[in-house]
Amino acid sequence: MNHPTGSHPSGGEPDDMAARQGETIRLGPDATATATATGPGGTHLAGAMPGFNRRRALMLAPLGLALAAGGGFYAMLRGMGTGSYDPHGVPSVLVGRNAPPFTLPPLAASNLEGFSDATLRDLPAPVLVNFWASWCVPCIVEHPQLMRLARDGVPVFGVNYKDKPADAATFLARHGNPFARLGRDEPGRVAIDWGVYGVPETYLLDRRGIVRWRWPGPVTPEVLDQDIRPLLKRHA
Repeated sequence: MNHPTGSHPSGGEPDDMAARQGETIRLGPDATATATATGPGGTHLAGAMPGFNRRRALMLAPLGLALAAGGGFYAMLRGMGTGSYDPHGVPSVLVGRNAPPFTLPPLAASNLEGFSDATLRDLPAPVLVNFWASWCVPCIVEHPQLMRLARDGVPVFGVNYKDKPADAATFLARHGNPFARLGRDEPGRVAIDWGVYGVPETYLLDRRGIVRWRWPGPVTPEVLDQDIRPLLKRHA
């Protein structure tokens, strides 16, 4: 494409430059630009270039999405640093629904069966599903509460999240095993399907297998007495 430069040879007539003002450059079937001479330094382009603008917008769209996501992530980190971010305020899409399809193999050393979404239907009583890991410090904090529930006859189904089987077995040997069933989610795929934000995280399911409650974070004595026990009675 021949592009006018707006300059003229040494000794050229100024009238030649003036004649070039307003010259139209054909860029394609859907875009034109007007070249206006600016002097010996060259020309600049003025006018609408719709085809170029569309392409430019498409190129910049992913950048805009990345910036928005980055801003949200930064806000979350800032809130965590200042203590204003509350994961309990993040709703779970599972509440009011059955668990998503899954099948978990057992932790062999526990001598307990694994379980699946089919196990969580037509239950004799409400159950708790607890996502935990041996490397999780808050899981140690909540473990006495899970042991209390087990002693009271409340079925707790454990999901061992992204853990080594030997480490999980050592944890249970040291702190006790409160689980009626225990499955391994070593890849973490089941946790993603459940919408788990991090361990520990606990769900309460009614007798029909519908998720009625979710708690992200350790089950403390207060959570046990003020939330879990009333819910167990309500959905018994």
